[in-house]
Parts: sequence; structure tokens; C-alpha cells
Amino acid sequence: MTLTIIILIGCTLLGGFSINLIPGAKQNLRLPLIFAGSYLFAITIIHIIPELFSVSTNPSTVGLYVLIGFFMQQFLEYFSSGVEHGHVHTHHAVSISGRFSIITALIIHSLLEGTLLTHDSPFHEKHESYSLLLGIVLHKMPAAFALMATMQGLGKKAIYLLVIFSLASPAGLLLSDIILMSEDTLLIVFAVVCGSFLHISTTIFVEASPEHHFGLNKILISLAGALLAILVEFMI
Repeated sequence: MTLTIIILIGCTLLGGFSINLIPGAKQNLRLPLIFAGSYLFAITIIHIIPELFSVSTNPSTVGLYVLIGFFMQQFLEYFSSGVEHGHVHTHHAVSISGRFSIITALIIHSLLEGTLLTHDSPFHEKHESYSLLLGIVLHKMPAAFALMATMQGLGKKAIYLLVIFSLASPAGLLLSDIILMSEDTLLIVFAVVCGSFLHISTTIFVEASPEHHFGLNKILISLAGALLAILVEFMI
């Protein structure tokens, strides 16, 4: 668990600070986002969904919670402005209430996704598989980058927000292990997060393809992300 927490925090901070470390990163974020979105979508399809439905005695109810998670994420993005999927807002200053809305929505999402990594989950066939961890990391790094880009001009306050964001998923992991939620409760949480991941990953594809133009580079990057998910899931 310690290694997982270190990876979550470290990669999130790295994603946020890369805005100053990598020149031109803001203009070249689209392809990495497509790769991350493809990986997240693939790991949701081949890992989370099969395990959810394999342990459920009422698949229709699971599907309902997945749908709830999908639309809950859409509601959260009303407040976060899509930072979860790398949507950068730099054309206007962010108000105090705007900062609060963004970081609150990000924390709620991150707390929920952190529960996917709980060691007490009855849903993971391979507890040592890092496929979900990699998916969360690939998703959080561009989100952290977008957060810092959106909060540019706030100085140290932006760094404080980044640190809070980096701690949210580990907090969700720790809380889920401490609280020892029942199998039924975990099933609901996992289904909700599954719906959230479906919303984020598919939104990345839509926003990365203006006017529905999906070039060869984007197709190849998408396939690479999906293939990595398959390799990590079944071979590591």
C-alpha cells in the first residue's frame, strides 16, 4: 500500500509541475490525453466491468449504478470545468468560488477512485495487478497539469491546491481500508466509479476530435493505449 500511495502522490505532483518543466506541454497535451483516455476506457471494459458483473447477484442494479456514476461525473464536471480530463481554462481568471468548486469536485472524484485500490476488495482477482493503478495515474497526471494551468497566476496557492489534489486518491484508498465497507457497499462504489471512468474516457475522445475528425495519429495512439491496458492486465 505504501508504494501505491507514493506512486499516486508522486505522479500527480509530477503531472502538475510538468507545466514548468516541459516547454510547450500545454500545446501538446492532446495526444497524451488520448493515450490516457484509451487506456482508462480499455481497463474499465476488461477489468472493472467484468469483475463487477461477475460478483453481482443483480446485474441490472449494477448497471443502474454505473449509469448513476456516468451522470454524477457529468454533474461534477459542471463544477470542475472538465479538469479531470485535462481541460485547461486559462482565458480568464479563476475566482475564489471557482477555485473552491474545482478542487471540491476533483477531491470527490479522487476519493471515489481511490477506493478501487483497496486491498480488502473482494472484486480484484489479482491483488498485485497494477493495471488499475496505472490507469488512475495516467488519468491524474494530465488532470494535475490542467489544474496547474487553470490556476496559473495564483503562485503558491496553486501548489497548495495541487498537493491537496495529490492526496485525495490516497485518502480514498486509506479510508476504504479503515472503514472496512461491506461487499455490497464496495460494489456500489466501484460501479459508480466505473461509470465515472466511462464518462471521462469517452469525453476525452470527443474533445480530442473536433468536427469528428480522427486522424491516423490519434487512431494509433488510441490503439497503443488500449494495447498497453491489455498487456498490463493479462501479462503483469
